[in-house]
Amino acid sequence: MKERHISGEAIENWDVVVVGAGPAGALAAIELARKGIQVLLVEKRNFPRWKVCGCCLNAQAQAVLASVGQSELIEQQGGVALDQLLLGHKGKKCSIALPGGRALSRERFDQALVDAAIAAGAHFRCGTTALLGPATAGARNVTLQEFGAKHIEQVSAKVVLIAAGLANRCIPASEAGELHIKHQSRLGAGCVIRDAATTYSAGVIHMAIAKQGYVGLVQREDGYLNIAAAFDRHALKTNTNSFGAAEATRAVLLNAGFAIPMGLEQADWQVTPALTRHSTVVGGERFLLLGDAAGYVEPFTGEGMAWALTSAAAVVPLVLAGIACWSESIERRWRRVLSKQIGRRQRICRAMALLLQQPLATALAFGLSKRVPLITKKLVLQLNHVAIP
Repeated sequence: MKERHISGEAIENWDVVVVGAGPAGALAAIELARKGIQVLLVEKRNFPRWKVCGCCLNAQAQAVLASVGQSELIEQQGGVALDQLLLGHKGKKCSIALPGGRALSRERFDQALVDAAIAAGAHFRCGTTALLGPATAGARNVTLQEFGAKHIEQVSAKVVLIAAGLANRCIPASEAGELHIKHQSRLGAGCVIRDAATTYSAGVIHMAIAKQGYVGLVQREDGYLNIAAAFDRHALKTNTNSFGAAEATRAVLLNAGFAIPMGLEQADWQVTPALTRHSTVVGGERFLLLGDAAGYVEPFTGEGMAWALTSAAAVVPLVLAGIACWSESIERRWRRVLSKQIGRRQRICRAMALLLQQPLATALAFGLSKRVPLITKKLVLQLNHVAIP
Protein backbone atom coordinates (compact mmCIF):
# COMPACT_ATOMS: atom_id res chain seq x y z
CA MET A 1 0.00 0.00 0.00
CA LYS A 2 1.36 3.38 -1.04
CA GLU A 3 0.36 6.90 -0.09
CA ARG A 4 -0.17 10.01 -2.14
CA HIS A 5 -0.91 13.52 -0.98
CA ILE A 6 -3.73 15.89 -1.89
CA SER A 7 -3.67 19.37 -0.33
CA GLY A 8 -1.11 18.12 2.17
CA GLU A 9 -3.24 15.18 3.33
CA ALA A 10 -1.88 11.65 2.93
CA ILE A 11 -4.21 9.27 1.09
CA GLU A 12 -3.82 5.52 1.33
CA ASN A 13 -3.77 3.80 -2.05
CA TRP A 14 -5.23 0.31 -2.33
CA ASP A 15 -5.61 -2.04 -5.25
CA VAL A 16 -9.21 -2.73 -4.22
CA VAL A 17 -11.61 -1.31 -1.67
CA VAL A 18 -14.57 -3.59 -0.91
CA VAL A 19 -17.58 -1.86 0.67
CA GLY A 20 -19.71 -4.32 2.64
CA ALA A 21 -18.43 -7.40 4.50
CA GLY A 22 -21.39 -9.69 3.95
CA PRO A 23 -20.91 -12.96 2.02
CA ALA A 24 -20.38 -11.24 -1.35
CA GLY A 25 -17.89 -8.64 -0.16
CA ALA A 26 -15.98 -10.91 2.19
CA LEU A 27 -15.61 -13.74 -0.33
CA ALA A 28 -14.39 -11.33 -3.02
CA ALA A 29 -11.87 -9.98 -0.50
CA ILE A 30 -10.66 -13.52 0.27
CA GLU A 31 -10.06 -14.39 -3.39
CA LEU A 32 -8.35 -11.11 -4.24
CA ALA A 33 -6.12 -11.16 -1.15
CA ARG A 34 -5.10 -14.76 -1.92
CA LYS A 35 -3.85 -13.51 -5.29
CA GLY A 36 -1.62 -10.91 -3.65
CA ILE A 37 -3.96 -7.97 -4.22
CA GLN A 38 -3.93 -5.23 -1.56
CA VAL A 39 -7.52 -5.20 -0.29
CA LEU A 40 -9.32 -2.96 2.20
CA LEU A 41 -12.64 -4.45 3.37
CA VAL A 42 -15.00 -1.90 4.94
CA GLU A 43 -18.20 -2.64 6.89
CA LYS A 44 -20.56 -0.10 8.47
CA ARG A 45 -21.77 -2.44 11.22
CA ASN A 46 -19.80 -4.11 13.98
CA PHE A 47 -19.30 -7.86 13.78
CA PRO A 48 -20.64 -10.34 14.62
CA ARG A 49 -24.13 -9.25 13.61
CA TRP A 50 -27.41 -10.89 12.63
CA LYS A 51 -29.16 -10.38 9.29
CA VAL A 52 -32.79 -10.86 8.23
CA CYS A 53 -31.63 -12.93 5.27
CA GLY A 54 -31.99 -16.62 6.09
CA CYS A 55 -29.11 -18.80 7.19
CA CYS A 56 -29.47 -21.59 4.61
CA LEU A 57 -26.69 -22.49 2.19
CA ASN A 58 -27.66 -24.67 -0.75
CA ALA A 59 -25.49 -26.84 -3.00
CA GLN A 60 -24.47 -23.92 -5.21
CA ALA A 61 -23.35 -21.80 -2.25
CA GLN A 62 -21.28 -24.66 -0.84
CA ALA A 63 -19.72 -25.44 -4.22
CA VAL A 64 -18.62 -21.82 -4.67
CA LEU A 65 -17.03 -21.84 -1.21
CA ALA A 66 -15.19 -25.05 -2.07
CA SER A 67 -13.95 -23.55 -5.35
CA VAL A 68 -12.13 -20.78 -3.45
CA GLY A 69 -10.58 -23.03 -0.82
CA GLN A 70 -13.25 -22.64 1.87
CA SER A 71 -14.83 -26.11 1.67
CA GLU A 72 -14.37 -26.76 5.40
CA LEU A 73 -15.66 -23.40 6.63
CA ILE A 74 -19.31 -24.38 7.18
CA GLU A 75 -18.45 -27.65 8.92
CA GLN A 76 -15.83 -25.97 11.11
CA GLN A 77 -18.44 -23.47 12.27
CA GLY A 78 -20.88 -26.26 13.17
CA GLY A 79 -23.26 -25.92 10.21
CA VAL A 80 -26.39 -28.10 10.49
CA ALA A 81 -27.06 -30.52 7.63
CA LEU A 82 -30.39 -29.90 5.86
CA ASP A 83 -32.02 -32.79 4.02
CA GLN A 84 -35.71 -31.89 3.90
CA LEU A 85 -38.01 -29.04 2.84
CA LEU A 86 -41.42 -29.22 4.53
CA LEU A 87 -44.07 -27.06 2.86
CA GLY A 88 -47.30 -26.14 4.61
CA HIS A 89 -50.41 -24.60 3.03
CA LYS A 90 -53.97 -24.47 4.37
CA GLY A 91 -53.30 -27.16 6.93
CA LYS A 92 -51.72 -29.57 4.44
CA LYS A 93 -48.05 -30.51 4.30
CA CYS A 94 -45.70 -31.67 1.57
CA SER A 95 -42.17 -32.99 2.18
CA ILE A 96 -39.41 -32.63 -0.41
CA ALA A 97 -35.87 -34.00 -0.22
CA LEU A 98 -33.07 -31.42 -0.28
CA PRO A 99 -29.71 -32.18 -1.92
CA GLY A 100 -27.24 -31.49 0.85
CA GLY A 101 -28.12 -28.09 2.25
CA ARG A 102 -26.62 -26.53 5.38
CA ALA A 103 -27.84 -24.08 8.01
CA LEU A 104 -25.36 -21.74 9.68
CA SER A 105 -26.11 -18.54 11.58
CA ARG A 106 -25.12 -15.33 9.82
CA GLU A 107 -23.23 -14.27 12.94
CA ARG A 108 -20.84 -17.21 12.58
CA PHE A 109 -20.81 -17.48 8.80
CA ASP A 110 -20.12 -13.83 8.03
CA GLN A 111 -17.52 -13.56 10.81
CA ALA A 112 -15.77 -16.69 9.54
CA LEU A 113 -15.57 -15.23 6.03
CA VAL A 114 -14.14 -11.96 7.37
CA ASP A 115 -11.59 -13.92 9.43
CA ALA A 116 -10.60 -15.85 6.30
CA ALA A 117 -10.18 -12.59 4.39
CA ILE A 118 -7.91 -11.21 7.11
CA ALA A 119 -5.92 -14.46 7.16
CA ALA A 120 -5.49 -14.16 3.39
CA GLY A 121 -4.01 -10.68 3.84
CA ALA A 122 -6.97 -8.30 3.52
CA HIS A 123 -7.33 -5.35 5.92
CA PHE A 124 -10.70 -5.03 7.68
CA ARG A 125 -12.38 -1.97 9.14
CA CYS A 126 -15.81 -2.27 10.76
CA GLY A 127 -18.06 0.43 12.15
CA THR A 128 -17.09 2.57 9.18
CA THR A 129 -19.28 4.09 6.47
CA ALA A 130 -18.00 4.47 2.91
CA LEU A 131 -19.02 6.78 0.08
CA LEU A 132 -17.73 6.56 -3.46
CA GLY A 133 -15.79 9.69 -4.33
CA PRO A 134 -14.58 11.15 -7.63
CA ALA A 135 -12.41 9.30 -10.12
CA THR A 136 -8.83 10.40 -10.51
CA ALA A 137 -6.05 9.36 -12.85
CA GLY A 138 -6.00 5.58 -12.57
CA ALA A 139 -7.98 5.37 -9.32
CA ARG A 140 -11.24 6.05 -7.53
CA ASN A 141 -11.48 7.92 -4.25
CA VAL A 142 -13.53 6.59 -1.33
CA THR A 143 -14.56 8.63 1.69
CA LEU A 144 -14.49 6.73 5.01
CA GLN A 145 -15.86 7.79 8.38
CA GLU A 146 -15.86 5.77 11.59
CA PHE A 147 -19.00 5.95 13.71
CA GLY A 148 -18.66 8.61 16.36
CA ALA A 149 -15.65 10.20 14.69
CA LYS A 150 -15.71 13.68 13.19
CA HIS A 151 -12.69 13.10 10.98
CA ILE A 152 -13.40 12.07 7.40
CA GLU A 153 -10.70 9.99 5.75
CA GLN A 154 -9.91 9.68 2.06
CA VAL A 155 -8.54 6.51 0.47
CA SER A 156 -8.22 5.52 -3.17
CA ALA A 157 -8.38 2.26 -5.09
CA LYS A 158 -7.84 1.08 -8.62
CA VAL A 159 -11.18 -0.76 -8.34
CA VAL A 160 -14.02 -0.36 -5.81
CA LEU A 161 -16.48 -3.19 -5.19
CA ILE A 162 -19.87 -2.19 -3.78
CA ALA A 163 -21.43 -5.08 -1.83
CA ALA A 164 -23.41 -2.97 0.60
CA GLY A 165 -26.76 -4.76 0.43
CA LEU A 166 -30.29 -3.94 -0.71
CA ALA A 167 -30.41 -0.30 0.34
CA ASN A 168 -26.82 0.67 -0.32
CA ARG A 169 -26.17 4.42 -0.34
CA CYS A 170 -22.53 4.34 -1.32
CA ILE A 171 -22.81 5.69 -4.85
CA PRO A 172 -23.38 9.36 -5.75
CA ALA A 173 -26.83 10.01 -7.20
CA SER A 174 -25.28 11.15 -10.47
CA GLU A 175 -23.86 7.65 -11.05
CA ALA A 176 -26.31 5.40 -9.21
CA GLY A 177 -28.76 5.08 -12.09
CA GLU A 178 -32.43 4.27 -11.55
CA LEU A 179 -33.59 1.78 -8.95
CA HIS A 180 -36.61 -0.23 -10.10
CA ILE A 181 -38.60 -1.86 -7.32
CA LYS A 182 -41.10 -4.42 -8.54
CA HIS A 183 -44.72 -3.41 -8.09
CA GLN A 184 -46.20 -5.23 -5.10
CA SER A 185 -42.78 -6.50 -4.07
CA ARG A 186 -42.92 -8.06 -0.64
CA LEU A 187 -40.96 -6.90 2.39
CA GLY A 188 -38.58 -9.18 4.26
CA ALA A 189 -38.93 -9.74 8.00
CA GLY A 190 -37.07 -11.95 10.43
CA CYS A 191 -35.92 -12.73 13.93
CA VAL A 192 -34.11 -15.34 16.00
CA ILE A 193 -35.76 -16.97 19.01
CA ARG A 194 -35.06 -19.75 21.47
CA ASP A 195 -37.87 -22.23 20.80
CA ALA A 196 -37.86 -24.03 24.14
CA ALA A 197 -40.45 -26.53 22.93
CA THR A 198 -38.13 -27.52 20.02
CA THR A 199 -41.21 -27.75 17.81
CA TYR A 200 -39.11 -27.36 14.68
CA SER A 201 -36.59 -30.15 14.38
CA ALA A 202 -33.06 -29.69 13.06
CA GLY A 203 -32.24 -30.64 9.48
CA VAL A 204 -35.53 -29.38 8.03
CA ILE A 205 -36.48 -26.11 6.33
CA HIS A 206 -40.10 -25.47 7.32
CA MET A 207 -41.90 -23.17 4.88
CA ALA A 208 -45.42 -21.97 5.63
CA ILE A 209 -47.30 -20.42 2.70
CA ALA A 210 -50.37 -18.20 2.84
CA LYS A 211 -52.09 -15.46 0.83
CA GLN A 212 -50.25 -12.61 2.56
CA GLY A 213 -46.78 -14.14 2.41
CA TYR A 214 -44.58 -17.03 3.45
CA VAL A 215 -42.44 -17.88 6.47
CA GLY A 216 -39.33 -20.04 6.58
CA LEU A 217 -38.10 -21.56 9.83
CA VAL A 218 -34.88 -23.47 10.40
CA GLN A 219 -32.94 -24.51 13.48
CA ARG A 220 -29.42 -23.14 13.65
CA GLU A 221 -26.22 -24.71 14.96
CA ASP A 222 -26.68 -22.95 18.31
CA GLY A 223 -30.19 -24.33 18.86
CA TYR A 224 -31.91 -21.04 18.09
CA LEU A 225 -34.74 -20.92 15.57
CA ASN A 226 -34.13 -18.60 12.60
CA ILE A 227 -37.30 -17.12 11.12
CA ALA A 228 -37.15 -15.38 7.73
CA ALA A 229 -40.31 -14.26 5.96
CA ALA A 230 -41.64 -12.23 3.04
CA PHE A 231 -44.96 -10.40 3.46
CA ASP A 232 -47.24 -8.15 1.46
CA ARG A 233 -46.97 -4.56 2.68
CA HIS A 234 -50.51 -4.49 4.06
CA ALA A 235 -49.81 -7.59 6.16
CA LEU A 236 -47.15 -5.73 8.16
CA LYS A 237 -49.28 -2.61 8.64
CA THR A 238 -46.10 -0.50 8.84
CA ASN A 239 -42.60 -1.18 7.54
CA THR A 240 -40.99 -1.08 10.99
CA ASN A 241 -43.70 -2.51 13.23
CA SER A 242 -42.26 -5.49 15.10
CA PHE A 243 -45.67 -6.47 16.39
CA GLY A 244 -46.97 -6.40 12.82
CA ALA A 245 -44.26 -8.85 11.72
CA ALA A 246 -45.01 -11.20 14.61
CA GLU A 247 -48.75 -10.97 13.94
CA ALA A 248 -48.29 -11.68 10.23
CA THR A 249 -46.02 -14.64 11.01
CA ARG A 250 -48.56 -16.08 13.43
CA ALA A 251 -51.31 -15.82 10.80
CA VAL A 252 -49.25 -17.57 8.12
CA LEU A 253 -48.15 -20.37 10.47
CA LEU A 254 -51.72 -20.99 11.61
CA ASN A 255 -52.91 -21.11 8.00
CA ALA A 256 -50.24 -23.67 7.15
CA GLY A 257 -50.96 -25.82 10.19
CA PHE A 258 -47.56 -25.16 11.75
CA ALA A 259 -47.03 -24.68 15.49
CA ILE A 260 -46.50 -21.21 16.93
CA PRO A 261 -42.99 -20.95 18.41
CA MET A 262 -42.67 -19.66 21.95
CA GLY A 263 -41.59 -16.03 22.22
CA LEU A 264 -42.76 -14.99 18.76
CA GLU A 265 -44.26 -11.67 19.89
CA GLN A 266 -41.36 -10.85 22.23
CA ALA A 267 -38.68 -11.38 19.60
CA ASP A 268 -36.52 -8.57 18.24
CA TRP A 269 -37.88 -8.36 14.69
CA GLN A 270 -36.18 -6.64 11.79
CA VAL A 271 -37.92 -5.58 8.57
CA THR A 272 -36.19 -5.02 5.21
CA PRO A 273 -37.02 -2.71 2.31
CA ALA A 274 -38.92 -4.15 -0.67
CA LEU A 275 -37.10 -7.29 -1.82
CA THR A 276 -37.46 -7.62 -5.59
CA ARG A 277 -35.49 -4.83 -7.25
CA HIS A 278 -32.85 -4.07 -9.82
CA SER A 279 -30.71 -1.08 -10.75
CA THR A 280 -30.02 0.20 -14.23
CA VAL A 281 -26.38 0.51 -13.14
CA VAL A 282 -24.22 -2.44 -12.03
CA GLY A 283 -20.92 -0.70 -12.64
CA GLY A 284 -19.28 2.61 -13.51
CA GLU A 285 -15.91 4.31 -13.62
CA ARG A 286 -13.71 1.92 -11.61
CA PHE A 287 -16.55 0.43 -9.55
CA LEU A 288 -18.75 -2.67 -9.76
CA LEU A 289 -21.80 -3.76 -7.78
CA LEU A 290 -22.20 -7.32 -6.54
CA GLY A 291 -24.37 -9.34 -4.19
CA ASP A 292 -27.73 -7.84 -3.20
CA ALA A 293 -26.60 -4.38 -4.35
CA ALA A 294 -26.58 -5.61 -7.96
CA GLY A 295 -30.24 -6.73 -7.85
CA TYR A 296 -32.41 -9.00 -5.75
CA VAL A 297 -35.45 -11.28 -5.97
CA GLU A 298 -37.43 -13.01 -3.24
CA PRO A 299 -35.25 -16.12 -2.69
CA PHE A 300 -36.00 -19.73 -1.73
CA THR A 301 -34.01 -22.52 -0.03
CA GLY A 302 -30.80 -20.54 0.29
CA GLU A 303 -30.76 -18.98 -3.16
CA GLY A 304 -30.03 -15.47 -1.87
CA MET A 305 -26.80 -16.61 -0.25
CA ALA A 306 -25.85 -18.55 -3.39
CA TRP A 307 -26.29 -15.46 -5.58
CA ALA A 308 -24.07 -13.39 -3.28
CA LEU A 309 -21.26 -15.95 -3.19
CA THR A 310 -21.50 -16.68 -6.92
CA SER A 311 -21.24 -13.00 -7.84
CA ALA A 312 -18.19 -12.67 -5.57
CA ALA A 313 -16.36 -15.52 -7.29
CA ALA A 314 -17.39 -14.29 -10.74
CA VAL A 315 -16.20 -10.70 -10.26
CA VAL A 316 -12.57 -11.55 -9.46
CA PRO A 317 -11.27 -11.91 -13.07
CA LEU A 318 -12.84 -8.56 -14.01
CA VAL A 319 -11.32 -6.87 -10.96
CA LEU A 320 -7.88 -8.18 -11.90
CA ALA A 321 -8.37 -6.84 -15.43
CA GLY A 322 -9.52 -3.51 -14.02
CA ILE A 323 -6.49 -3.20 -11.77
CA ALA A 324 -4.22 -3.69 -14.78
CA CYS A 325 -6.16 -1.36 -17.09
CA TRP A 326 -9.71 -0.14 -16.56
CA SER A 327 -12.03 0.20 -19.55
CA GLU A 328 -15.76 0.65 -20.10
CA SER A 329 -15.89 -2.88 -21.53
CA ILE A 330 -15.41 -4.23 -17.99
CA GLU A 331 -18.77 -2.76 -16.96
CA ARG A 332 -20.49 -4.34 -20.00
CA ARG A 333 -18.81 -7.69 -19.36
CA TRP A 334 -19.91 -7.62 -15.72
CA ARG A 335 -23.55 -7.14 -16.74
CA ARG A 336 -23.29 -10.17 -19.04
CA VAL A 337 -21.60 -12.25 -16.34
CA LEU A 338 -24.33 -11.43 -13.82
CA SER A 339 -27.02 -12.36 -16.32
CA LYS A 340 -25.33 -15.67 -17.13
CA GLN A 341 -24.36 -16.72 -13.61
CA ILE A 342 -27.35 -15.47 -11.62
CA GLY A 343 -30.06 -14.35 -14.04
CA ARG A 344 -31.56 -17.81 -14.69
CA ARG A 345 -31.76 -18.60 -10.99
CA GLN A 346 -33.40 -15.28 -10.24
CA ARG A 347 -35.95 -15.79 -13.02
CA ILE A 348 -37.01 -19.07 -11.44
CA CYS A 349 -37.41 -17.42 -8.05
CA ARG A 350 -39.25 -14.46 -9.60
CA ALA A 351 -41.74 -16.87 -11.19
CA MET A 352 -42.21 -18.69 -7.89
CA ALA A 353 -42.72 -15.40 -6.04
CA LEU A 354 -45.36 -14.37 -8.57
CA LEU A 355 -47.12 -17.71 -8.18
CA LEU A 356 -47.14 -17.43 -4.39
CA GLN A 357 -48.94 -14.09 -4.67
CA GLN A 358 -51.87 -15.78 -6.46
CA PRO A 359 -53.97 -17.79 -3.97
CA LEU A 360 -55.64 -20.02 -6.55
CA ALA A 361 -52.39 -20.74 -8.40
CA THR A 362 -50.66 -21.47 -5.08
CA ALA A 363 -53.37 -23.93 -4.07
CA LEU A 364 -53.20 -25.69 -7.44
CA ALA A 365 -49.40 -25.86 -7.37
CA PHE A 366 -49.39 -27.19 -3.82
CA GLY A 367 -51.94 -29.86 -4.68
CA LEU A 368 -49.95 -30.84 -7.75
CA SER A 369 -46.74 -31.09 -5.74
CA LYS A 370 -48.42 -33.58 -3.39
CA ARG A 371 -49.83 -35.70 -6.22
CA VAL A 372 -46.78 -35.49 -8.50
CA PRO A 373 -43.79 -34.88 -6.18
CA LEU A 374 -41.36 -35.36 -9.07
CA ILE A 375 -42.28 -31.88 -10.38
CA THR A 376 -41.36 -30.16 -7.13
CA LYS A 377 -38.24 -32.29 -6.81
CA LYS A 378 -37.06 -31.15 -10.24
CA LEU A 379 -37.68 -27.52 -9.32
CA VAL A 380 -35.62 -27.87 -6.14
CA LEU A 381 -32.86 -29.54 -8.13
CA GLN A 382 -32.90 -26.62 -10.58
CA LEU A 383 -32.44 -24.18 -7.72
CA ASN A 384 -29.60 -26.32 -6.38
CA HIS A 385 -27.91 -26.77 -9.76
CA VAL A 386 -24.19 -26.18 -9.37
CA ALA A 387 -22.44 -23.84 -11.83
CA ILE A 388 -19.05 -22.52 -10.73
CA PRO A 389 -18.04 -19.17 -12.29
